[in-house]
Amino acid sequence: MASLTATIPTWMTLPIRLVLGSIMFAHGAQKVLGLWGGRGFTAWIATVAPLNLRPSGFWLAAAALTEFIGGAMVFVGFYTRAAAFLICCNMLVAIFGVHWGSGFFLSNGGYEFALSVFGMALALVIGGGGNASIDASMGR
Repeated sequence: MASLTATIPTWMTLPIRLVLGSIMFAHGAQKVLGLWGGRGFTAWIATVAPLNLRPSGFWLAAAALTEFIGGAMVFVGFYTRAAAFLICCNMLVAIFGVHWGSGFFLSNGGYEFALSVFGMALALVIGGGGNASIDASMGR
């Protein structure tokens, strides 16, 4: 368990955590709670999962909860590496299962945004939550 909360002693991860956590939490809240123009959980899990993942509802629920709960965990820096890893997995599915066919640019429905989120999450997988995280206080 110690490796899940291990973190490098830096403040560099704070802006990454706050931005990534906010983005993921907001996107998850759309899917889970129906906030900010979202469809809500029941409508979200009733659609078809990318990459033809089965059972579709299970994988869509996992994606929504990863964004919602994982976003909150990243924001406060609680088990940052684990939450960021799940966000990386979620974004890889978004890139290759949803946006790849539309090219790179977001304006055409491409994977530009998902790749940016993937990069932020990967940085946190590598570095951990940093100084201003619950992980850092757990490691002391």
